[in-house]
Amino acid sequence: MLNNIVILNVVRFIVLVLTQVLLLNHVDFLGYINTYIYILFIIVYPITGNKSLLIFISFLLGLTLDFFSDTGGIHAAASVLIAYLRPAILKYSFGISYEYNTLKVSNAEFGQRILYVVSMVFIHHLVLFSLEIFNVNHILLILKSTLFSGSFSTILILSAITIFSKKPK
Repeated sequence: MLNNIVILNVVRFIVLVLTQVLLLNHVDFLGYINTYIYILFIIVYPITGNKSLLIFISFLLGLTLDFFSDTGGIHAAASVLIAYLRPAILKYSFGISYEYNTLKVSNAEFGQRILYVVSMVFIHHLVLFSLEIFNVNHILLILKSTLFSGSFSTILILSAITIFSKKPK
């Protein structure tokens, strides 16, 4: 069973990186709307998984994206931050189900799932665009990019979770 989870996560990591690098990095809608689906890996990482390992894998995920996008570490920083904040976000999004480890993101109530995904995506995007632009004078551009890119990323991530989740019997 543990072997299947490791293989699933390795495949998920590779597929998300390839999707982001080969497809989504080349889509730039209206000049400031970019969709980042690679954070889906951090969002659906098993709740009972090793949290230190998640932070390390998130760093590798972000660093891989930085390598292919030539962005100097901003994806790694944003990914590590949301991996670090993930337990707190899970706790306020799902409450008691998270504390008893009876939670699976794909099987949670839709409202709780939206709160969790929106929180993760918008924190990631705010940090990402703040580091990318790195100028307080352009705060409106940072917020606009965060809002629009975050909205499109959220829709894509929620769609992927819904499409690829196993239906309970």
